[in-house]
Amino acid sequence: MNMTTTEEDKPSQKLDRKSVHRDSVGILSIEGVRLDHLADAVGTPFYAYSSRAITNAYQDFRSALGPDIGICYAVKANGNLSIIALLAELGCGMDIVSEGELQRVVAAGARRDGVVFSGVGKARAEIEAALAAGIHQFNVESVAELELISAVAASHGVEAPVALRVNPDIDALSHDKISTGRKGDKFGISIDEIASLYPRASAMHGIRLVGLATHIGSQITDLEPYRKAYKRIAGLTRHLRDLGQSVTRLDLGGGIGIDYGSGFKLDLRDFASVIRETVGDLNAELTVEPGRRLVGEAGVLVAEVLYSKPHADFDIVIIDAAMNDLLRPAMYNAVHPAETVSPTACRPRKCRIVGPVCESSDAFGSFDHLPELSSGDLVAFLAAGAYGASMSSTYNARPLIPEVLVSDGQFAVIRRRQPVEDLLALERNPEWHSASSGSEFGVKAG
Repeated sequence: MNMTTTEEDKPSQKLDRKSVHRDSVGILSIEGVRLDHLADAVGTPFYAYSSRAITNAYQDFRSALGPDIGICYAVKANGNLSIIALLAELGCGMDIVSEGELQRVVAAGARRDGVVFSGVGKARAEIEAALAAGIHQFNVESVAELELISAVAASHGVEAPVALRVNPDIDALSHDKISTGRKGDKFGISIDEIASLYPRASAMHGIRLVGLATHIGSQITDLEPYRKAYKRIAGLTRHLRDLGQSVTRLDLGGGIGIDYGSGFKLDLRDFASVIRETVGDLNAELTVEPGRRLVGEAGVLVAEVLYSKPHADFDIVIIDAAMNDLLRPAMYNAVHPAETVSPTACRPRKCRIVGPVCESSDAFGSFDHLPELSSGDLVAFLAAGAYGASMSSTYNARPLIPEVLVSDGQFAVIRRRQPVEDLLALERNPEWHSASSGSEFGVKAG
């Protein structure tokens, strides 16, 4: 059964109840905390996440996969220290793609020996830091990277645990910008090259070759690409073993999609069945690397309406959140489900919600189910826990916004609103300009 959707799917009016519900008076709330009260406390815009939703998402994975398949959270989805710490306490490993993410994992108290280092561009300093930390595994994506890891590890008198990332030439049937397993994508080593490379890699100094890895994309909504990719990995594993090579680990990647309002649902038990059917008989240590599916539906972005510009058939509604806060609509043409925080008796009025950044792409989508919006109204964008805050920027000199974690009626600010002074403090006047002007920049961090 084909369940394929795209990033451009128009959201329905269904409320995402995994993290948000309306309380007895109709106010959007997370675990008993009203979003309007959070807005009063921290100002808008802000992100809020449900601890319970993240916990439930992890437990759903663990229940479906059983105790023998490892789970490593893709930190790039949301790298907040509190989110990492919550998942680490649940027993989750970590999948990282940079030294900065390694430092986040360490700072959050996650186990270093549960870390998988993915990514196509690992620099020498990053390799050295990961070796010093004693991570679980490097997922190697090119021959050149393999040779560098070999040289660095050998120079330090250690062995790097390495899995070769296979590009299986499988289309994930997802958005073009988040598909990673097709021939010509920058990720992984062609499946046609692995059989000749594997014996060479196993003989390299400083390399402890443990197996294979693959990852075909993100926001995947159809199991068939997984089935095809895993069958190819299974066939490759058997071929390598027939050649006398040891393949003890298989990293199967992540990418399982979430519901952005279309009603999509991929049952994790069906995903687990695909794993068992394709690679379950290989007697290998198996790992998956979900990101979006663990945190995406746990988060909301709350913004305040600044102005409304009436047109004949619709309104242009300008809010105080922008593409620098939530990039996905501008980058992927994605549309997050939107709801008003407070109930209203106003009739629906078609609107296009946009942000204040000076780009035409700074738009959140068109909606025909929302009531007529006015200055001061609060709007919540649902399913915003993944690739929201983690992809945010300071474009237009807009500081990073707060992140709030909610748990059973209480909340904590887990990233404060960044003062503009913090941005200015990163920059320095060149000496020749200081000499001529007689002063440094005058604004200091508070």
